Amino acid sequence: MTLYNSIFLAGGTTMMPGFGERLLNDLRRLSPKEIKIKITAPPERKLSCWIGGSVLTSLASFKNMWIKKQEYEEEGKRILHTRSF
Repeated sequence: MTLYNSIFLAGGTTMMPGFGERLLNDLRRLSPKEIKIKITAPPERKLSCWIGGSVLTSLASFKNMWIKKQEYEEEGKRILHTRSF
């Protein structure tokens, strides 16, 4: 399995007419001929990012990454790196 056969379209921009077909044609043109390409374009992809974010924020392990407004105001953007990495 390669990344070529596990492409998943998500987000409202992917709803533009012909987006999936153009991506497939561009990938076929740029990839080796023997590579199989599979693009999944679920009908609910307009909301996929929101759904994924909702699932992520409901995980107990994600709560450790939350940054409160007061914490951000005290430490600034530096806190993003200390909590995320």
